[in-house]
Amino acid sequence: SDEPIAYRDEDALVRLSGLADAFLVHDRPIHVRCDDSIVRIGTGFAFPVRRSRGYAPEPLAVATPFDRAVLAAGPELKHTFCLGVEDRAIVSHHIGDLANFEAMTAFTEGVEHFTKVFDASPEIVAHDLHPDYLATKWAKGQRGVELVGVQHHHAHIAACLADNGRAERVIGLALDGTGFGEDGAIWGCEVFACDFRGYERLAHLSYVPMPGAAMAIREPWRMAAVYLDAALGETASELPLAFVEATRGRWGPILQMAARGINSPATSSAGRLFDAVAALCGLRERVSYEGQAAAELEQIADHSVADGYPCTVAQGVIDGVELIAGVVDDLVSGSPPPAVAARFHNGLANALVVASGQAREATGLTCVALSGGAWQNVMLLDRVSSGLSSADFEVLAHRRVPPNDGGISLGQAVIASARCAGG
Repeated sequence: SDEPIAYRDEDALVRLSGLADAFLVHDRPIHVRCDDSIVRIGTGFAFPVRRSRGYAPEPLAVATPFDRAVLAAGPELKHTFCLGVEDRAIVSHHIGDLANFEAMTAFTEGVEHFTKVFDASPEIVAHDLHPDYLATKWAKGQRGVELVGVQHHHAHIAACLADNGRAERVIGLALDGTGFGEDGAIWGCEVFACDFRGYERLAHLSYVPMPGAAMAIREPWRMAAVYLDAALGETASELPLAFVEATRGRWGPILQMAARGINSPATSSAGRLFDAVAALCGLRERVSYEGQAAAELEQIADHSVADGYPCTVAQGVIDGVELIAGVVDDLVSGSPPPAVAARFHNGLANALVVASGQAREATGLTCVALSGGAWQNVMLLDRVSSGLSSADFEVLAHRRVPPNDGGISLGQAVIASARCAGG
């Protein structure tokens, strides 16, 4: 569920009565809701996917103290907020997706509780650049504070730096599903050179349209159709693939929308690329939760497969269409989906290492920070980390806060503080 956890007896009795057979209650009320935490095991380390019970609200030490108290309003999905005070960043418990009244109430109640418990009066409020996010609208409604808008993927990389107790300029690989870009596109596979004060976009995944916008997230077959059209044009409908047989009758309106730019924002999203490959492999045409298709693609991947599909990186563009062409050729030749999934992971990983090398040549930077929801994918994380280490890069990954949007608020807080330093 996208709703926040029920923690009051009267709320649970109403919301959960159709699900639960019985309720065990107590005469001592719970004061603050707090979901269970979730961690994932990488190669040699664990990292949180959801940081909540048992971890929050333990303060995190930061490399650069906050000159003034900061409140970061956080993202839309996997929402947390962050309070920055002196040398501590206090990231909230997991609240959920800010998509309804209940979640917004949990957010505002949490802010009131944290400012009271930690005796803080924020002078600076940071928020995402997306104008339609509820957290952004809430932030812009605050009075008597300095507002700082923070680009989504810049916040991701800053969160990784703060997570590791660092503050210097690095190469950042920000991979996720959705983030509002400064050019109006939906970003999601970005190569930055950045620190807390600012960022330079050095490279990104090639743009493709998202027909139906949010519907393209819920229905991965749409992204598969768009990528096939980009890779093969009209001949795509003749491919001897089960996916094509099952969906080509629906392609016409979708491809027309994409070609005309009707409700089809351009995107460089790694998440949508994973969705397309999952659909082509026959895993899922529609999803019931965020990241489902990508997670299933990782799960089936054959880790014994070492080769990867070609993916050119040139003039600041990572060619995702070339990756799709490799996937299609392999599927048509009869390769099993687990091998295809592995070669896709390896090809993307190789391209990210190449892009990092080009970024090093352009900037002289030798440290790479990895952040964004795609880095919950342990196969991708391992492949890229190994490739970067072999290329003599220092690699920073998340350890204390999630790489997904649950860590965004930490990045927003340290960026806002750096921009307002001395103010």
